[in-house]
Amino acid sequence: MALFLLVFAVCLLIIGAMVIILLNSRTPRYRTQPNDLLALFDKALNSQVSETEWNTIIGYPIRHDDYLDGIRRRAARLMEAHGRHWRVAQGKPLLDQEGQAELKGLRDHLAAHTSLREQY
Repeated sequence: MALFLLVFAVCLLIIGAMVIILLNSRTPRYRTQPNDLLALFDKALNSQVSETEWNTIIGYPIRHDDYLDGIRRRAARLMEAHGRHWRVAQGKPLLDQEGQAELKGLRDHLAAHTSLREQY
């Protein structure tokens, strides 16, 4: 009987601790920062980004910063207008020449905006 009570108490303690941990933990949130977008744009310009990585970051809305969400939407429109999904499998850039040029401009604009924001 003593062994049963000991096992029951240990199980109750473990289950209780797990319930308390689960009640106090929060859902993890991913917050896209300007550096994340800059790194993605650099990879896309160097033809090192996969379509999955592009869609994961660009397809996720940025609710904490309207400016960054605007940049994300412009990048999504660039992909719609100039993106060629099948080109990545062939080792070619994700975007065509015109899309690459527009993405470079968007990247430079974001980098300038980020550096100004960090100064103040």
